[in-house]
Amino acid sequence: MNSLNFSSATPERLTAINKDLAKGDTLEVIKWAYENFSDELIYSCSFGAEAMVLLDMISDVKKDARVTFLDTHLHFPETYTLIEKIRAKYPDLHLTIKEPTLSLDEQAAAHGEELWKSQPDLCCQIRKVDPMESVLKGAVAWMSGLRREQSATRADVQFVNRDEKFQSLKICPLIHWKAEEVWQYIRIFELPYNALHDLSYPSIGCAPCTRPVKEGEDERAGRWSHLGKTECGLHLAK
Repeated sequence: MNSLNFSSATPERLTAINKDLAKGDTLEVIKWAYENFSDELIYSCSFGAEAMVLLDMISDVKKDARVTFLDTHLHFPETYTLIEKIRAKYPDLHLTIKEPTLSLDEQAAAHGEELWKSQPDLCCQIRKVDPMESVLKGAVAWMSGLRREQSATRADVQFVNRDEKFQSLKICPLIHWKAEEVWQYIRIFELPYNALHDLSYPSIGCAPCTRPVKEGEDERAGRWSHLGKTECGLHLAK
């Protein structure tokens, strides 16, 4: 373990670390992360296609890695089915389900029915961002499957990032991967994946805010498409 944490992660230090990590492959980035942070590293798993790649690689590096899924209670049935398949395939992973403080009924009573339509940012704050803040208390770093090609808001992400929102370090091993490389890995290793991917859902979030994408659209075009929103808030600086 070294002394790297949010406070000590100066821009100069992160630049040097990222330059060094760029010399290796994805698995080496993951190994570096667990060598440095071990159980102080939490993988926030969305159970999308990228997650299948990361879970498989992580299991080779640290079988009992800490993995968290933010259960908004609004996910597709296919997502919950996939979670059970992953539990069976990687039984040693320390997978926990984090739920919001408010149930959907309590949220409706406090803020109105279908908050995701009237105030989508508030809904994401209650059901994703606030639970994530709770998960990351005491954790030095967290891992994500962000890829640069996914959207303009992710184009500059590095392997190791200062996360100002959660006051932690964010590790992103897949930044250079293309969508076709993700799917090549899934098929070669015959990994389980969300059945909705076969129905034109490249990016899958909560059911009310996710639709299939049309030919030629960006792979995240199906997320909050009617709301002018592109991120839930987990990956925004503030």
